[in-house]
Amino acid sequence: MQAHLLSQHFNTKLLDNSTACPAVDNSTACPENATICKGTSCVLPEDNFNQTLSVILSTVLTIMLALVMFSMGCNVEIKKFLHHIKKPWGIFVGFLCQFGIMPLTAFLLSLAFNVLPIQAVVVMIMGCCPGGTASNIIAYWVDGDMDLSISMTTCSTLLAMGMMPLCLFVYTKMWTDSDAIVLPYDSIGISLVALVVPVSVGVFVNHKWPSKAKIILKVGSIAGAVLIVIIAVVGGILYKGSWVITPKLWIIGTIFPAAGYSLGFFLARLAGLSWSRCRTVSLETGMQNTQLCSTIVQLSFSPEQLELMFTFPLIYSIFQLLFALMILAGKVQIFSVRTLLLLLSLPASFSVNMEKTGTYS
Repeated sequence: MQAHLLSQHFNTKLLDNSTACPAVDNSTACPENATICKGTSCVLPEDNFNQTLSVILSTVLTIMLALVMFSMGCNVEIKKFLHHIKKPWGIFVGFLCQFGIMPLTAFLLSLAFNVLPIQAVVVMIMGCCPGGTASNIIAYWVDGDMDLSISMTTCSTLLAMGMMPLCLFVYTKMWTDSDAIVLPYDSIGISLVALVVPVSVGVFVNHKWPSKAKIILKVGSIAGAVLIVIIAVVGGILYKGSWVITPKLWIIGTIFPAAGYSLGFFLARLAGLSWSRCRTVSLETGMQNTQLCSTIVQLSFSPEQLELMFTFPLIYSIFQLLFALMILAGKVQIFSVRTLLLLLSLPASFSVNMEKTGTYS
């Protein structure tokens, strides 16, 4: 999910840290090995060790994500999946949430907090991105509709190739020229392949060997939860020097995913979807593809502009996971209460049955 995002944040942090020149006799002088020197601002060559570490981190997390998505596919039934494709009401509701509610919410939040134009643009880019694969993992844990979840993620990623340029053209006119925003269609395509291929293999395994698929699903769901925790911890450690950012973006990064979850659930319920599908649409709406947002930002803006807003995708990522875990905790609590009430009602039921049979006095 976040492998590419972590790698790019790591590389950007290296460049940001390298802009501070070491103390020398002449305060305006740069080190001899500086590749770019402009006054007191220097850019040093990247450390090979850190670059290697970044590649290893990205590779390991990508492989882990592919394995997790393979296990999620083991919970998908071909008939149910095709049913969502043939009768795509749930997918249509998700489409409205993904490319209707989220961009509009991003636009309104940017206006309400009166952020800088360049910061408003990154908020808009986040709002226009398709759903992230983490939603599939969380959807499984909250007893959502996995068939709908995966079909929504696939469709939103595919439709993003046309809807992202359209939404950015409509909403970013007042802040920047939409032509200045570079959309990495190759990254979108890679995301689509990375989702479809392992899930398809998982669906095939579930069709051929259902009993083995259940075992794979249990292991993969646990691995997915561990992966989410690892990403959050690694992100916090590697980028602790990047948290200096305007409080307005922190607030938007907190409100935005919560608004996405809430509005997605409300619209799904208004559309008459079942509770499990409402939870699924909610997660698919609030959980964005943050690594895609990070890629677009890096391709579109200068290093000076990146300093003002590059951390926002990571902030959004952390809070979308935090609120998703809160949803999961609420689901577990409700399940526990229902189980407790069921256990408390059992003695009374046994008593009534025994009285009817005459074996209880």
